[in-house]
Amino acid sequence: MRVGVPKGLLYYKYYPFIEKFLMELGAEVITSADTNKNILNQGVKYCVDEACLPVKIFHGHIVDIKDKCDLLIIPRIMRTRQREYICPKFCGLPEMILYSIPNMPKVMIEPIYATSEKELYTWCKKLGEMVTKDKSKIKGAFNEALEKQRNFKFGIKDEEYKKTIALVGHPYNLYDTFINMNIVKKLNKLGVGVITEEYVDEEQIKLEAESLFKRPFWTFATNSYGFTSIMAKNNEVDGAVYISSFACGIDSVVLELIKDKIEDFPLLVLKVDEHTGEGGIDTRIEAFIDMLERRKNSEDNIPALGQHISCS
Repeated sequence: MRVGVPKGLLYYKYYPFIEKFLMELGAEVITSADTNKNILNQGVKYCVDEACLPVKIFHGHIVDIKDKCDLLIIPRIMRTRQREYICPKFCGLPEMILYSIPNMPKVMIEPIYATSEKELYTWCKKLGEMVTKDKSKIKGAFNEALEKQRNFKFGIKDEEYKKTIALVGHPYNLYDTFINMNIVKKLNKLGVGVITEEYVDEEQIKLEAESLFKRPFWTFATNSYGFTSIMAKNNEVDGAVYISSFACGIDSVVLELIKDKIEDFPLLVLKVDEHTGEGGIDTRIEAFIDMLERRKNSEDNIPALGQHISCS
């Protein structure tokens, strides 16, 4: 059986698990192409206008792969931590796609609750039974996939640069080089290293988020707020760059909470959508790095130069 896995949204974080699981079952894993202009155009064509850029791009990945597989996985990821949810568009992603894209193959749309191995296995068992009836094979594939994911080193931590910034945002914005226009490479070229939230203890991030008046409802909000707050409070980096999708409801709230928390700590907000030009992104990044240089060289200018910069 050919099983399709679209290269969008949280694929970047969990692909070792799902691909290992399917291969252990004897399935042929079919992935879509890396995000490109054609995939973006197809996504914009079929997706609703109000959706954010990553969701539109995911529609494009579906179009790219749907005619190449017997079974297509549309991940309805609900939770990765207790008492928190992923973005609401994840919850309704299968319906968005099935009502927008014609001539779909057989699909797997069961909700994924990944708060424990037991709950995750419930989803894997349902997927596995669509490929094989051998229950022992499904269990063995699940254990192999877990081990593969545990050994997967995810995240960025550059150590050979004099300046370092915290790169903040939803994983698919940080690791899809088409969405972010290869921002890590651009920063490295300017002599700036990058660190992402994966290199900060998850418990510390959650503890930092507990200082808010109300417990965050969304996992992405908890991670972005906790990570940026820790970096600013401990002066572990020179500044932070937040990559945000235009029309993201979660980001519209968490960005204001972050700005209130970190006060005059340098923060650059880059909002991206299907119309964002690379030249504008380059200019904003270069201006931000130049600001960090001047801020470091002149303590007298810190109040004036350390304000938040919001670019869209």
